[in-house]
Formats: sequence, structure tokens, C-alpha cells
Amino acid sequence: MTTRPPVRYRIITASLLTIAAIYFLVPVYWLIVSATKSSADLFGTFGFWFSDHPRPVDHLLDVLTYDHGIYVRWFGNSLLYAGIGAVCATLLSAAAGYALAKFPFRGREAIFNAVLAGVLIPGTALALPLYFLFSSMGLSNTYWAVLIPSVVSPFGVYLCRIYAAAAVPDSLLEAARIDGAGEARIFAALSLRLMTPALVTVFLFQFVHIWNNYFLPLVMLSDSDLYPIQLGLTSWTGYADRQPVLYQYTVGGAFLSVVPLMVLMTVLQRYWRTGLTEGSVKA
Repeated sequence: MTTRPPVRYRIITASLLTIAAIYFLVPVYWLIVSATKSSADLFGTFGFWFSDHPRPVDHLLDVLTYDHGIYVRWFGNSLLYAGIGAVCATLLSAAAGYALAKFPFRGREAIFNAVLAGVLIPGTALALPLYFLFSSMGLSNTYWAVLIPSVVSPFGVYLCRIYAAAAVPDSLLEAARIDGAGEARIFAALSLRLMTPALVTVFLFQFVHIWNNYFLPLVMLSDSDLYPIQLGLTSWTGYADRQPVLYQYTVGGAFLSVVPLMVLMTVLQRYWRTGLTEGSVKA
């Protein structure tokens, strides 16, 4: 029989969670309110309340149609980078993590330790060497310059190895081999299904990381048609002093840019929670 914690601990916990929720939700609320305002109202009205004549649909349409719809192109670029990059990173992480967990070979631990070292290296430290590498290959200022680095996820490899070791029984693999299944079929038809919570977690983390990535596209890209949303919005703020309407477009564009992340988090959060906890308790 489990006992409930004392009331004072529950009150402290609820208070801390409430403070954390307010801390994260207030900027989202401000963004929603500001997206309904014109540039004049953005600076001339109270920041946390709507203007007297909000026109959210008109303002968002202005964002989508400005400069021949460049924002729509940036949005599509972000979907391309984040979607393809996250899917490829998830599959590569699954294959690498599964191999490190289930196939003993010389140097396995050294490779895994190198992967762990990769988790500790910040992406900004690798951006400039990657630029020189891609520039020498003639791939800078192309989609590939952002896509290829995005398919590598050291954290994904680490998580998939830990989860595969806990969630994929060796006895089940041996039974499949006895039945005549090849290693590729075992991995695709059996192991991937058992690793689904971890794979969804890796996909979610990598999608959010690529979607919010700013520094790598900044280093790699010079053509504005190739920009993702984050870099495009930053370029708008650079011209906002000369074109004040860009302040409102930037806020509206920022609001639209978080919508896919909110939808993705809402749809995948149950798999995300399972992926974080299930592998640690399975035996």
C-alpha cells in the first residue's frame, strides 16, 4: 500500500509546477496577442492584451504574401530540413543503436564512447569546420549543406542503444534466427516495432532541434530562397528599422512557426513520455 506524501510537499510541488507553467506559457500568450496587432499597435498598446480592432487573419495573410510569398518558401524549407533530417536521423540512430546493443564486436565500447563524446560537443563548434568541408565539395549554399549534418544524432544513437538493450530480448532474436529470418528482416519487422517509443522520441527531439537550428543555416546558406524560418525571420528584423511593418511580420511569422511544433508535441507526447521511461524499467 502506497502512502500519499504530506500536504506541504504536494503544495510545494504544485506551486513549483504552476510557476514553471506560467514561465513557459506567458511568452506563448504574448506571441498570440501580438500576432493580432498591426505594427503601430505592437508598440502603442498594452503588450499583454489585444488591440481595440484586432485583425489576426489579415495580419497573417500579409505575412504569407509579403515579398511574393517568401515566408511560405521558408516554411517549406524548414519542413524539408526538419522532416527529412529527423526521419533519416531516426533510422540511422535505430540501426546504429541496435547494432551496438545486440552485436558484440571488437571496439564496440570505444565506438559507443566516441558517440557519447559527440553528444557533448556543441553544434556551433562544428559549424565552421563543416562549412569548409562542404565548400571544398561544392555543396555549400545548397539544401545538402543543411540536410546532411541534420541526419546525424549522437543522442539518438545513445538512446536507441540503451532502449534496444532493455526492450529487445535476445531470446526473441534467437527464436527469429532459428525460424530462418535474416538479420535485416529481424531488424525491420521485429526490432523496430519494439523500439517504437524510443524512435518517436528521437524523431521528436531531432525535428525540434532542426526546426529551431539557426547557426548552421546561417553559416552554410547565402541564398535567401534556401533559408529556413528561423534565419528568414532574423533577416526581416535586420530591415525592420527601415521597414517598420516587418516588426509585425516577424511576430506573425514567429507565431506561425511554433504551430507545427505544438501540433507535433501534442500528437507524439504520449510516445515521448513512454520513450523516456519504459526503457529504464523493462528488464
